[in-house]
Amino acid sequence: MFRRIKNFILEIFNSRLVILIIVFCILSFVLVQRVFQLQIVNGQNYLDNYKLMIKKTSQTQGTRGNIYDRDGEILATNKLAYSVQIEDNGSYENTTQKNELINATILEVIEMIEQNGDDIVSDFGIVLNNKNKYEFLYAEGTRRLRFLADVYGYATIDKLTEAQENSTPQDVLNFLCANKREVDYGFGIDQNNLSKERVLQLVTVRYGMHLNSYQKYIPTTIASDVSDETVAVVMENMYHLQGISIGEESLRVYPDSKYFSSIIGYTGKISQDEYDALSEKEQKRYSLTDIVGKSGIEKEMDSYLQGEKGEKTVYVDTMGKVIETEVKKESVAGNNVYLTIDKDLQITAYNLLEEKLAGIIISKMSNILDYKRNPDIKSSDIIIPIGDIYYSFFGNEIINVEELAEENASRTEKQVYRSYINSQEEAISRIVRHMNSDSADAYKDCPKELQAYLYYISSDLLTNQVKILDTEKIDTTDSIYQAWKNETINLNEYLNHAISQNWIDTSALSNYMKTDNKYTDSSEVYKGIIAFLKDYLQTDPYFEKLVYRYMIKNGTISGTQICLLLYDQGVLKEDDSAYNSLVSGYSPYQFIKNKIKTLEITPGQLGVEPSTGSFVMTDTANGNTLACVSYPGYDNNRLANTMDVDYYNQLQVHLASPFYNKATQEKTAPGSTFKMVSTAAGLTENVITQGTVIRCSGPYKNITPSPKCWIHPGGHGNLDVVNAIAHSCNSFYYDVGYRLGITDSNDYSSEKGIKSIAKYAKMFGLSETSGLEIEESAPLISTEDAVRSAIGQGTHNYTTSQLAKYVTGLANKGTVYNLTLLSKVEDINQKVIKTYEPTIYNEIDAISDSTFNAIHQGMRKMVTRDSRFDILNTKGMSMSGKTGTAQQSTTHADHVLFVGFAPSDKPEIALSVRITNGYSSGYAAEIGRDMVLKYFGLADDSDLLSGKAGTLGAETHGD
Repeated sequence: MFRRIKNFILEIFNSRLVILIIVFCILSFVLVQRVFQLQIVNGQNYLDNYKLMIKKTSQTQGTRGNIYDRDGEILATNKLAYSVQIEDNGSYENTTQKNELINATILEVIEMIEQNGDDIVSDFGIVLNNKNKYEFLYAEGTRRLRFLADVYGYATIDKLTEAQENSTPQDVLNFLCANKREVDYGFGIDQNNLSKERVLQLVTVRYGMHLNSYQKYIPTTIASDVSDETVAVVMENMYHLQGISIGEESLRVYPDSKYFSSIIGYTGKISQDEYDALSEKEQKRYSLTDIVGKSGIEKEMDSYLQGEKGEKTVYVDTMGKVIETEVKKESVAGNNVYLTIDKDLQITAYNLLEEKLAGIIISKMSNILDYKRNPDIKSSDIIIPIGDIYYSFFGNEIINVEELAEENASRTEKQVYRSYINSQEEAISRIVRHMNSDSADAYKDCPKELQAYLYYISSDLLTNQVKILDTEKIDTTDSIYQAWKNETINLNEYLNHAISQNWIDTSALSNYMKTDNKYTDSSEVYKGIIAFLKDYLQTDPYFEKLVYRYMIKNGTISGTQICLLLYDQGVLKEDDSAYNSLVSGYSPYQFIKNKIKTLEITPGQLGVEPSTGSFVMTDTANGNTLACVSYPGYDNNRLANTMDVDYYNQLQVHLASPFYNKATQEKTAPGSTFKMVSTAAGLTENVITQGTVIRCSGPYKNITPSPKCWIHPGGHGNLDVVNAIAHSCNSFYYDVGYRLGITDSNDYSSEKGIKSIAKYAKMFGLSETSGLEIEESAPLISTEDAVRSAIGQGTHNYTTSQLAKYVTGLANKGTVYNLTLLSKVEDINQKVIKTYEPTIYNEIDAISDSTFNAIHQGMRKMVTRDSRFDILNTKGMSMSGKTGTAQQSTTHADHVLFVGFAPSDKPEIALSVRITNGYSSGYAAEIGRDMVLKYFGLADDSDLLSGKAGTLGAETHGD
């Protein structure tokens, strides 16, 4: 029995199953003990650490509100798009490893993006110019200093050292690319092994990551609005691209950009200065990664358009990939803003301006390359040389000169580039020879081309751009300085004298020459300036344009070559027949003329005189602005969201200044459109009556020198006030200005006359801006010469919008409204949260109804005398108006204006038109006439617009 039990036990212990059971029991005991340790003893601690590692809380941006016209037509909206983003969520042994891994990842992603035709963000403060040279996005001023302060880690620009303020773009990049610095970010970028473009792209992304690092879990965008192909290739490779993700973003879209850009503006990332300018309460709504309105209505109404941010929590794995999302607070879309603008009226007015400008250009074009403006000829006889039009393609950067030097350039591009290199070398050699010669000709005796180069060097390059010549130190009473201004000495003598007088900043010279040379004597300084110029001018884009200008003037580049370049670079659509005809000898002058006629080349592209204009229409019952047009416009889609830096820079240098709102910022004298103010002043101050007759015989002889009426050597004869307005008689209004200046002692005082004129100009709102909610220049009521001020000359200066405010008050006989662009604000549920009621600037009680009636009669008669308005009569519409001409100078065509209202007996709308350097006020009047037809439904666009250069009526002279 005992033996059997013993054997049984031995069998059990010798069994493999028993051994396994014992092993499992031991392992189970160890496992239970470990679980107890983890969950009971240290459980809370591990749980807390686990939550900290994987939980990320971030904000989600609310969709920006839409902008509509008065009828609910979309002017600004949003679209959903994909973006490639990066977030620094890796772990690294040290900074060097971090930089290497992040930079390598970014470069790999950039290659993927570009291979699929998408672009990298370019919102950094440094850009590459067409000479492959770094330059600041903002050449001068506070915005550049703000950028530098951000780079160097200062809250305010006043903390920048002098050396930092004078940093070159390369200095900034060297600072950011370094591995180790005193501040807590260094990007470790090897500039020697990368192209300048790649360095700039890499710095842009890394700098954006640095700015976002101050807020938790904010990804940095590498590329916006990317294609499906880019999304696919990035997602396929995401497993090894640390921190890379595809995000969804809301992008701002402007469906009819060029027509409304001057009003709507555009959006962009908030700057430090913009953020600092916010109140403490507002700052809680914004962060430094937010998209805000940068100009126009987008900026003015940003607080309404900006959505409310939401909040979400995401859980990620150890590689940073999202495994769970928890929304804590939903974002809320911004409010919608409705404008008073009528979209249809705005577009028609813009196109009318464009067609009219094209018609004027064609009528004044001449097939000569160079044209010396003669102050002795009539402004109406000034021509537009084809050479100016050829140059505009270079001056406005329509032709990309950088492409001329590329390996795959066309035959014509290579020919033009070789000619440019030769001309540039010769120009620099001429400059150096002149500057090295003590006996060089005085400036006034130099050839015109050399004069242009020397003037650019002395008055722009050395002073404004590089500041080697310190204008603050220059003694303007110095005899040598005066001799230089009088053009009686050469640049050699002037600069050597400037050196001797310590007007030269040698530290700036050393900075640009990258040398520690202390320049021990004046001759070394002068040699240093020449050496600087020889080097700098080779890559200076402004000097480059000057060289191209004279290549065109001299015929070094032919018109045919320029026309062929327009095809080679895609400015004009491919047309083999037209291209071959140019090659075969077709006239480039006629070619350009035809392209302008068909609007394949627009006045806005050219920027010659005339190429700009403006139009404003208002509702006389409330001051609502129905149209506010500035021509030319621009594509604000390319500036919103992520800025197209090349396009922005092109707009900055464009000869037509598209950013400058011609309706609200451009000011000129009002010319004869001001005569109704003088009429009101004369009648109300009782210096004339409605029965007063003043004789016009041409010259006005009460003052010396005697101004002349426009009809001189003829005369208007005897005129009363109604006919004086109708005939726009200068002599009549000279006398009104003179009479307003008569003192109690019967002497003439221009000062007294000016005060009277100003009194009534103020009544009509011409002393203040119009009230429009976008940027507007301040007006100027004339402060001198009462006689000439009475006809709208003197120093009067007003915008088209301010003239619209004035004529609105004139039309409704005394109620002067503050103009507005805003109608209402609605939330996303279409609940009105704010309405904009008309506000009255002034109720004019001092001017009688009989005075207003006389003014209206004169304006009505002016229209009925002009056959170009006959079509209104046939349509049963009455209109009142007044043309005006404002002389800029004796060598430029006059600015031309028109103001008016309709219907004449019970005005509903008022309008003002200006064509800058437009030759004849009749052309402006034709636009006003056509817009009345449009507004009252008496003609549609097919009747008013031809899609090509507009026809011109007879020139109007003498207003």
